Amino acid sequence: MRVGLTGGIGSGKSEVGKIFAGLGALVIDADALARDALAPRSEGLARVASRWPQVLGADGSLDRPKLAAIIFADAKAREFVNGIVHPWVRARSAELETAAPPGQIVVHDVPLLFEAGYYKQCAANVLVIAPREQRIARVIARSGLSRAEVERRMDAQIDPELARTLAGYTIENNGTLEDLRERASICYRELTAAAG
Repeated sequence: MRVGLTGGIGSGKSEVGKIFAGLGALVIDADALARDALAPRSEGLARVASRWPQVLGADGSLDRPKLAAIIFADAKAREFVNGIVHPWVRARSAELETAAPPGQIVVHDVPLLFEAGYYKQCAANVLVIAPREQRIARVIARSGLSRAEVERRMDAQIDPELARTLAGYTIENNGTLEDLRERASICYRELTAAAG
């Protein structure tokens, strides 16, 4: 069973992915694969660096904050980078999914699940949502980004209320980590039942 997992920045999506993995799911993390797509000496990084040489570090690796500053300020730049990263991530995700054992629940942890239209290829979709101020505080605490930078990234993502209408399952992350574990476990049991 292919399951899409998404949630805006700071929502707790990655934590739910860890919980699902602990319960037996194969979790394919699109963010991790996206990093691989722009790894040193990769074709993807060469294409990005040919357009913005300033994003290449002295060691040949991607300076992620510099690229982020470009793409979160310019929708066309974001489209260009997504056009490189998304096809690579989709191909690698398909390889990993194909290698999964029969009957395995395969969770695709995809930040832009709805925006990219990938949700249409999933048997079920799970959305993790949290109050905006909590999300902002979490991201600032873990990343050191300014409030304005966090809000710019949030504004580049789908509105959580629109996402809620597209998701089959919604996990509210407005309490403790223990609350989140309990809600994610309930959701996973429902997914397992739906998978038969």
